[in-house]
Amino acid sequence: MDERKQKILKAIVQDYIATAEPVGSRTISRKFDLGVSPATIRNEMADLEEIGLIEQPHTSAGRIPSDLGYRYYVDYLIDPIALNGEDKKSINKEIVNRLNEVQEVIEYTGKLISQVTNLTSLVLGPKSRNSVLNRLYFLPYTQGQAIMVTVKENGSVENNIVEIGQDTTPEELQILANIFNEKMSGTRVQDLKQGLIKEIYSELSRKRRMIDSMMGILERMFEDKDLESCERVYLGGTLNMLNQPEFRDLNKVKSLFGVFEENTKLIELLQHGQEGLSVTIGSENPDEVFKDCSVISAMYHINGKQIGSIGVLGPTRMDYGKAITIVDYMTKSLTEMLTGRIVRRS
Repeated sequence: MDERKQKILKAIVQDYIATAEPVGSRTISRKFDLGVSPATIRNEMADLEEIGLIEQPHTSAGRIPSDLGYRYYVDYLIDPIALNGEDKKSINKEIVNRLNEVQEVIEYTGKLISQVTNLTSLVLGPKSRNSVLNRLYFLPYTQGQAIMVTVKENGSVENNIVEIGQDTTPEELQILANIFNEKMSGTRVQDLKQGLIKEIYSELSRKRRMIDSMMGILERMFEDKDLESCERVYLGGTLNMLNQPEFRDLNKVKSLFGVFEENTKLIELLQHGQEGLSVTIGSENPDEVFKDCSVISAMYHINGKQIGSIGVLGPTRMDYGKAITIVDYMTKSLTEMLTGRIVRRS
């Protein structure tokens, strides 16, 4: 690829991203100051098509980038884009306002990404299997009920309403919480075995009316199959896909939205990328339904440990420069803010 071919390919990608219309040689000559004639551009475009970087959607039409063309553009031609001050201010303000609850921060992060990019966001929440339990405590709820709150090292909080009986006192609840914390604190969820649950049950046998409902919750929380299902992808801006010309085909939209309901496929989509910031284009995606889509994703961390992933999903004709910049910024911001929250609590 010589410099002129690179400039022409870059012009085709950028114009197609902006217009969603096939790009011809006269368009490139008129819009981009390349210093060559339309005839020369046509010859170069023929070479680009021959090596698979662009393609002709139908006879007598202009050219559009292929998946390979987008890949070359992302790897070698894309211009760095700085996130403007207003977007940074809006993102930071909204995340800081929601730092009281990790799940809420993570879910809202996806909504912010979809708003800024006008694409569909995917945010993979913390992995419960690797979470270390920090503390369990109870909050009074209604007569005969309490909220059992489980706090994990990664900052996530799980709440469950449990039956405690009509005559249980706050002091008794505190004793109960102390026993749980002594047995569970500092233990990874995946390491909690049935023997430990029975040991706790034995110690609490005098308060059976309280723990009968709690044991079911704990057993479900500790079972491998349920722990796997706790890994959840939060979607934001799914209707943004309907605004893209590529998805005016009803059958295509139905297939795509059907996959949005399958959490495991969305997890696979996010985890398909490489370490760090990853761009997966068209046919590189693991599922055929995403063959007309690209995914940009990156991992966020707490104290150096990978917690989950952030991504955007859009047509292969997405604005890669903007989407890459936003995903990178949001990932770093979420990592810094969640880490800071854990440090302040410890």
